[in-house]
Amino acid sequence: MTTGTPAPFTAADYRARMERAAGSAADAGLAGVLVAPGPDLVWLTGYAPVDTERLTLLVLAADQEPTLVVPTLEAPDAAGAAGAAALTLRDWTDGKNPYEITAPLLDAHGRFGVSDNAWAMHLLGLQRTLPATSYVSLTEALPMLRGVKDAAELERLAAAGAAADATYEEIKKVAFGGRKESDIARELAALLRQFGHSQVDFTVVGSGPNGANPHHEAGERVIQDGDMVVLDFGGLKHGYGSDTTRTVHVGEPTDEERRVHAVVREAQSAACDAVRPGIACQDVDRVARAVIDDAGYGQYFIHRTGHGIGVTTHEPPYMIEGEEQPLVPGMCFSVEPGIYLPGRFGVRIEDIVTVTEDGGRRLNSTARDLAIVG
Repeated sequence: MTTGTPAPFTAADYRARMERAAGSAADAGLAGVLVAPGPDLVWLTGYAPVDTERLTLLVLAADQEPTLVVPTLEAPDAAGAAGAAALTLRDWTDGKNPYEITAPLLDAHGRFGVSDNAWAMHLLGLQRTLPATSYVSLTEALPMLRGVKDAAELERLAAAGAAADATYEEIKKVAFGGRKESDIARELAALLRQFGHSQVDFTVVGSGPNGANPHHEAGERVIQDGDMVVLDFGGLKHGYGSDTTRTVHVGEPTDEERRVHAVVREAQSAACDAVRPGIACQDVDRVARAVIDDAGYGQYFIHRTGHGIGVTTHEPPYMIEGEEQPLVPGMCFSVEPGIYLPGRFGVRIEDIVTVTEDGGRRLNSTARDLAIVG
C-alpha cells in the first residue's frame, strides 16, 4: 500500500490551475469562471470554507488577476489558504451588498461558467445587479476542468485506491453470516479511516435481494448463508477519492451465481483493457455492455459503466452512451459494470482506472474473483 503523506500543493500549483481555468474559459467563449465554495474552489485555491448564505466567490478571467470575494469575518481563514498567495482577496461586511462589490470584477455583458453547486440566490443576485450577464454550469461548459490529473494528483489517487484495497482485504476476514448489513458497513468505514481516509463517502452493503439495488443503503437485514453481498465503498484520502466494488458470497455459491459473477468479471476486464487515449468515453461503456448483452443479461445492467474521480468521488467524465469526449492521458474514472436480478441478487465489480500514454492502468489491485466469506 502507498504510504507516507504527499507533499502539499503550493501556491504555484494553485496559480497554474487558476490560469488554466481562465484560459479554458476564454477558449470556450466565456468571459470567465465564477466558483462558489465546494470541490472546484478547493481544487483551484486550497480554500474550503463552510458554505453559507454569505457570498464567497472566486472570479477568474483571462485578462485579470484571480480575485476571491469573501465575507470580512472569514477573510483571515481565506488568507491562510494554501493558494491565497496566488490571488487577491476582496472582502465585504455584513450590511453591504456583496453583488455590487463583485460586479466590477465581471464583464457586464459576459457569459460566465459557474460551479454547479453555486447557490441560486447568489446567482440571481448577480443577475439583478448585472442584468446583461448570462451563466452556464461548469459541467456543461468546461466538463474537463478537473478531468486530467497531474502526477501529484495521480499519486494521491493511487494512495486512496491502495487504502481501499487494504480495507477489502481486511473485511474479507470478518464474519458476514448472521450479522446485519449495517454492522459490515460500520466496519468498512472504520477500516477506511484506519488506512488513512479523512472522509468516508459511502459504504454500500447489499446482501441477497438488496444487492439488486446498486445504491442500497446498508440496513438492518441480517446476512444469511447463501447470500451474494455487494460491497461498494470509498471516500477521500489526502483530499482525493477512492471507490471500489467487490462482490462476495457467504458459503458456497450456486452455478447461476458463479455464472453471473463471471459475466460481470469478463465485462469489467474487457472494458478496462479497452481504455486507451483517443477512444470516446462511450466506447468504454459499449465494451462492457456488449459482454453483458451477449450473455443475455443486458436488461439487468441498469447504470452507466463509470464516472470520473478526483477531489470528489463522482465527477466528469462519465462512461456512458452519448459521451463522445475522447480519453486523454491523466483522466481517472471508475469501470464498474453490474448485473442486478430483482428480488434475488446483484453483482458489481469496480476499479479506478487512469489513462496512460498507451493504454490504461488500474489503481485497484485486489482479486476480482468471487470471494467466499463466512
